[in-house]
Amino acid sequence: MRSRPLVVSVLCAVTVLLSGGAAPTAPAVGAAPPCADGTEVRTVDGPVCGVVGNGVTSWLGIPYAAPPVGELRWRPPARVTPWAETFPATRVGIRCPQPAGPGAPPSGEDCLKLNVRVPEGDSPRPLPVMVQLHGGGFLLFGPSDASRLAAAGQVISVEVGYRLGIFGFFAAEQLGPNSGNYALQDQQEALRWVRRNIAAFGGDPGNVTIYGASAGGSSVCAQLVSPDAQGLFHKGIIQSGLYNSLFGKDTSWQPQDCKARWPSEPEAQQAGARFTAAVGCAEADDVAACLRGLPVERLLAQVGNGLNPDSGTIAPVVDGKTIPLAPAKAIERGHLNRARVMTGVARDDVQLDPAETPEQYETLVREQYGKHAPAVFARYPLNRFPEPSAFLAYRTIVADSNSVCPSLVLAQRLARHLTVFAYQVDNPDSPPAGWLDQTKPNGAFHVSENTFLYARDGDLWNPNQNVYGRQLVAQWTGFARTGNPTVDGTPLWTPHTAADPRFMSLLPAGNSVMTGEIGRQHHCGFWNAIAPGPR
Repeated sequence: MRSRPLVVSVLCAVTVLLSGGAAPTAPAVGAAPPCADGTEVRTVDGPVCGVVGNGVTSWLGIPYAAPPVGELRWRPPARVTPWAETFPATRVGIRCPQPAGPGAPPSGEDCLKLNVRVPEGDSPRPLPVMVQLHGGGFLLFGPSDASRLAAAGQVISVEVGYRLGIFGFFAAEQLGPNSGNYALQDQQEALRWVRRNIAAFGGDPGNVTIYGASAGGSSVCAQLVSPDAQGLFHKGIIQSGLYNSLFGKDTSWQPQDCKARWPSEPEAQQAGARFTAAVGCAEADDVAACLRGLPVERLLAQVGNGLNPDSGTIAPVVDGKTIPLAPAKAIERGHLNRARVMTGVARDDVQLDPAETPEQYETLVREQYGKHAPAVFARYPLNRFPEPSAFLAYRTIVADSNSVCPSLVLAQRLARHLTVFAYQVDNPDSPPAGWLDQTKPNGAFHVSENTFLYARDGDLWNPNQNVYGRQLVAQWTGFARTGNPTVDGTPLWTPHTAADPRFMSLLPAGNSVMTGEIGRQHHCGFWNAIAPGPR
């Protein structure tokens, strides 16, 4: 089977989806745009000023930590050097280093920046805060513009850039104990910035929700189980945080999702040793200095698609400090930070290569499910699917095994300890994503709800989808405000419990409804029996 050529040519267009349906805009070159009058805010690090538009006042590209360059590469984030002159926070920061693709915005290591967006108008009380942890397999992209959430939902949006790939997760013996997970530490440093500063923008530091899709959802899982994140947030929204292959035969990403077995520190250091040798630093007198002296381009070239033996660790590891246990085990054992949680999945959530022919369908099923393949064929026979039957059958198998049924397990386990609201996206007619084959029936695809959370009201949609978009914004921001997604203009959404294990089925046209049928529809009894425990 061919490996997915990670990212650059096949997946770079997912930026359009993760940015809410609009192509990304590169940061301007040269002087920053001027600040709008009356936008100066004094942070603990220094004054900043911003811009006004789209129903919000925005402060863009605020440094929340020192640039992780030179001696600070592969170290925990350091406090930013304070400034005295007003910082013009009027354009987004560059993205963290990542594989380049056609039309991709600039990237570089001085990327630990965040955006703050505050809705127009005066509020009689401090506003809830939603902190966005972006997706992209921990390897790609940057934060999305959440002006719509802020303006329509009357929340403050904070959008965080964090280190990616080899820069965010490289572990090696020469970097000291507990190396790796710098990206997760970046996220925590951004949350500390919120705690120190958000009141100056009119936000409530005692009402912070972290949320994200795909790797952003996995990030929420990580922060739920990280002792270092205790007290830094109060609610979490996990969107499609389960997407790795059920049995580890992944063609997209290193193990990283909420159910995956993450590498232990010794395993990560072994991977780091192979990477160190491959880039020519293994015999250096000072290995760490050699690694820190390598140019960004050399490190990215060695990582490649991230799935080769010498790619190093480019996703979270169990480092013994930031992450003492992988989320699956920690959640099973109840080792969790206290928070209310929304967690959900798309009905047709797929992150593996598709099957194009009946022969490919058979080959891929046998490759992915091994000894269980005959039972899988029996439950998903090709003659029960219309053409393109191979594509549809394999899409359904992968979604059920890798994402939907593990999401039910995640909700059940979280609900033993926390208040949980669970959902499934059942909307098959979201605006199309550029990273998908538009000639295929992709159904309710991976993180399709992002378009509705970020794009302007009415963009690209028919009346049914407009209603759906307004509903999602109300539910996400209502949860951030009160810890309950049931607000005016939305259906009743009850907590997921052992006594009432229902999900909210999210549908357009005002048809969303609580349902207990998801497990049966997706053969979850079968999948949970063959992969029952934490990985």
